[in-house]
Amino acid sequence: MNVGAIEERVAAALHWSTTEAPPNASASRVSHRHYATGPTPVNLKEYEAFAKNNMPRNAWDYYASGALDMITLRENRAAWGRLRFRPRILRDVSSIDTATTVLGQKVSMPICIAPTAMQQMAHPDGERATARAARKKGALMTLSSWSTLSLEEVAEEAPDSFRWFQLYVYKDRDVTLDLVRRAERNGYKALAVTVDTPVLGRREADVRNRFSLPSHLTMGNFAGVGGAHSSGTKSSGAEGSGLASYCASLIDRTLTWEDLRWLRANTSLKIVVKGVSTAEDASVAVREGVDAIWISNHGARQLDTTPATCEMIPEIIAAVGGRCEVYVDGGITRGADALKAVALGCRAVFIGRPVLWGLAHSGSDGVEHVLDLLKAELEMAMMLCGAVTVKDIKREMVTHNTNTATRMAAVRRATLAGAKSKTHGREGAVPRSEQRADREA
Repeated sequence: MNVGAIEERVAAALHWSTTEAPPNASASRVSHRHYATGPTPVNLKEYEAFAKNNMPRNAWDYYASGALDMITLRENRAAWGRLRFRPRILRDVSSIDTATTVLGQKVSMPICIAPTAMQQMAHPDGERATARAARKKGALMTLSSWSTLSLEEVAEEAPDSFRWFQLYVYKDRDVTLDLVRRAERNGYKALAVTVDTPVLGRREADVRNRFSLPSHLTMGNFAGVGGAHSSGTKSSGAEGSGLASYCASLIDRTLTWEDLRWLRANTSLKIVVKGVSTAEDASVAVREGVDAIWISNHGARQLDTTPATCEMIPEIIAAVGGRCEVYVDGGITRGADALKAVALGCRAVFIGRPVLWGLAHSGSDGVEHVLDLLKAELEMAMMLCGAVTVKDIKREMVTHNTNTATRMAAVRRATLAGAKSKTHGREGAVPRSEQRADREA
């Protein structure tokens, strides 16, 4: 994409009116939608602020909160800001191409949609709206096992789109296999197997609200199963949260690598292990023959005070050694964050909450706009770093701010040492205050 087109994309991303349908929206699409009023959000933080001010408390707290003191939740975001660019200059960046591949399938950019549960709490169209937006923007969408619409309904909405299915392994293996078979029949290309949830992390906002799924919604993938699988989130139960009670009663806590082998033997779909956070587990995953590793701390909703996901990338990339693709999620709020992740060795990043904020604002069109904003920011960052294509993004383009500070301190020490060697006696000597500042640096 050339510079003029990028400027037009940025302008369009920032300026479509939210009091009426966005450009190119058909009358049939507009007829069953309502649009938010007021200024158009110009970044993901503004979408988040809108969602916070307009969502029911039960839904907002469920989507937005993390585990316990939410230290990791804050760190997930802050850590991306501690990475610094090292831009290259005097390169022809008149045409930028953000396209890449994920497990061999072409996507428009290395920014994909992570699974988020119960999307109809954010907008009546829920997962259908997300699927429409992903198809239109050429993005990979991962559907949650705990979606409020069935995987068949989502596939019907966007039959030609690139989709994965996120899978929890249930105590009842027949229920698990049924989900796998349905995903196979409906064109999902991979299973993102969540492995970090033997028990649901304690999310105090949900306990305080006694979270439960609104009465008019259901767990779409389990309507035909009945019992606790379809209605287990309707009551807060003994855990104080409907989802925590659901997870405690149905999700298999005995899950091991042996179960991943069982899954591999029972499907031809690609297997992506979601929830890896250490080099040790990444090494085991590669030995077990997984197709990809997804670095994740579950949106900081499981074990608090784990590292931020972007800080896990270097050790996991080193352990994998190029033997499979690696992805990361958590705290991504700018397109430039995707550039940083790719520079560190990831194939792509996944966003979860920003999709929900776009949904809450204006359904499918809000999700499209969120993706447009991220792509425009990624294009601009690539241009300013001197990367024309995703393949041009190199490791040396990103460093940690502590490395920058160390390098600057070393340069300062060398400069001071050179100044000292050229002086004799006290005349021209480096002042004590500067020497003390140097030691402190």
